[in-house]
Amino acid sequence: MTGPTTGTGTPLRVGLIGYGLAGSVFHAPLIAATEGLALDTVVTSNPERQQQARSEYPDVRIAATPDELFARADDELDLIVIASPNKTHVPLATAALKAGLPVVVDKPLAGTAAEARELAALADERGLLLSVFQNRRWDNDFLTLRKLIADGELGDVYRFESRFERWRPQLKGGWRESGDPTEIGGLLYDLGSHVVDQALVLFGPVTAVYAEADIRREGAATDDDTFIALTHESGVRSHLYVSATTAQLGPRFRVLGSKAGYVKYGLDPQEAALRDGLRPGGGGQWGAEPEELWGRVGAGESPVTGGGRPEPTLPGDYPAYYAAVAKALAAGGPNPVTALEAAAALDVLEAARRSALEKVTVTL
Repeated sequence: MTGPTTGTGTPLRVGLIGYGLAGSVFHAPLIAATEGLALDTVVTSNPERQQQARSEYPDVRIAATPDELFARADDELDLIVIASPNKTHVPLATAALKAGLPVVVDKPLAGTAAEARELAALADERGLLLSVFQNRRWDNDFLTLRKLIADGELGDVYRFESRFERWRPQLKGGWRESGDPTEIGGLLYDLGSHVVDQALVLFGPVTAVYAEADIRREGAATDDDTFIALTHESGVRSHLYVSATTAQLGPRFRVLGSKAGYVKYGLDPQEAALRDGLRPGGGGQWGAEPEELWGRVGAGESPVTGGGRPEPTLPGDYPAYYAAVAKALAAGGPNPVTALEAAAALDVLEAARRSALEKVTVTL
């Protein structure tokens, strides 16, 4: 199979487990667009998804089960990517590591921080890469906010408000909305994995967690409207909202500092572009957004009415994640998202779940 190379010859061959939303929209296109990686095999038992994969990647091989993949993995593959349902992440990552292969796992890495740390220990023992796909570290607004903070534009940040809200009043069904705790469904572990990870990257470890988790939609069985409040060791307070029941969307970010604040509406355009079949490197500036969607920086003004100055949004860069994975495998570069970082986020998510159930503030 032909494909991009590392510059020294043969590309690293990738086996992708799962071809639902995560596998087909995010992982497969980004793997295929990454120099040094080649999408070799897709694992799915669904005939329609098998046909879809063959149509989108004519040279790809198909396996019906992970066992078929692992049976030939040691001499035919160089990396396993796990994009299957959440409850399969730990057993499949364990099997891949024991087969001697590096692994990328979609978020959340596991259902508990303890499981995540056990996987990290196994990867270390085997000397293998174990990385977690936290793609929203490369969202356009997050990259812009990191730059503003690093450049001192906001001063000392006091409060970080982050919203990942949607208006989806009708249930879609499936494991993500299942009330079975073994499925690891609900928004706390879905969108919450993103907003908590971003807060930890920006402001460091957390000392206290308070959360409210509600089930709003008729027939829903797991949380669909959740709020998380974090107190960081640094003194920053993060207020995080994830919801499927928001009829009027709030700002994606509202960040308040000693010198200025930053307010940004709208979601990074990369997911929508990937869903529409656009691909990195296909022309145009990947991840860019028009000027009218830029956030604003200022103090004592209302960005809604044009206060503050427009802040150009940096282009989003999901391709950077797999480029870093390829470099880590080929040249010993750093792991872009470690399992221990994922475990730290799971500490917070577990505390949030306990807080919402017991109506207490949880100290970490």
